[in-house]
Amino acid sequence: MRFHPTRGSMSLGQSLGGLPPDRVVQREQDILEDSQRVIETFHDPAPRSMLRIGLAPCSPFSVSGDLMRESARLARSYPQVGLHTHLAETLDEERFCLEKFGMRPLDYAESVEWVGPDVWFAHMVHPSDSDIDRMAHQCSGVCHCASSNMILASGIAPVRKMVDRGVRVGLGVDGSASNDGNHLLGEARQAMLLQRVGWPGFESNANRFSAREALELATLGGARVLGRDDIGSLEPGKAADVVAFRVDDLGHAGALGDPVASLLTCAPATVWLSVINGCVVVENHQLVGMDLSGLIKKHNHISHGMLRRSGVL
Repeated sequence: MRFHPTRGSMSLGQSLGGLPPDRVVQREQDILEDSQRVIETFHDPAPRSMLRIGLAPCSPFSVSGDLMRESARLARSYPQVGLHTHLAETLDEERFCLEKFGMRPLDYAESVEWVGPDVWFAHMVHPSDSDIDRMAHQCSGVCHCASSNMILASGIAPVRKMVDRGVRVGLGVDGSASNDGNHLLGEARQAMLLQRVGWPGFESNANRFSAREALELATLGGARVLGRDDIGSLEPGKAADVVAFRVDDLGHAGALGDPVASLLTCAPATVWLSVINGCVVVENHQLVGMDLSGLIKKHNHISHGMLRRSGVL
């Protein structure tokens, strides 16, 4: 896969007024030293790179302003290292930022140097109109996680407004704790449908977001959020990344008046062919060169052990 892992961090435990338990946080100096190690060991800034690193202090709830600022400065001392955090996901976060910092979430992010074309924020469910204009002006990106926002009842992100005003928006599936499907085509479908639903200040409108716009978020949109001009579309000079779906099956029967739209209006299909960087990864719906049944058994075994240790089982 073409991989953009981020070195996450949490330093502000409950004893210091943060959200995470103290047992899962790290010393900030340890975080910064390990962030530098990860960048220098794994990061590849070259065109068509298969592996780029980002730094990802988790959220205003879980790291200090000093760590945010120092992480940004560290990332910017290397080429093509991105910056990622969660922002404006819930109204609780807005209240936390106002009480702790005297600022709304994006104002706080700006105060610790977290704006610009190398930054992308997960969620951005509750931006103000001025926030949207500033993100567009500063070229900050947004990763829209429609299914996660619905599962967690966080709200509906104003993606239509962000796209119209020039904010870079891509799609994310979030983690398995808040999205048990992790299906990017399904996520594009959810994003399309959710933007058509009414919420305070917006009437329902079936024409508000098209299938093609949602598919663009899933391809070029993601590339733009990651600051990449070498992936996201099929053009000469770009990386050979191709994902193909069959639309001649029962699930798409009767929907071929617009086969592109059918990818999202019908039930999300599984990948038929996937070529990444010129290498076939999926062929005829099957992962190439992988014992999938063995992998599933291993996954369930590990998951069962985690649940047992946590006291759920």
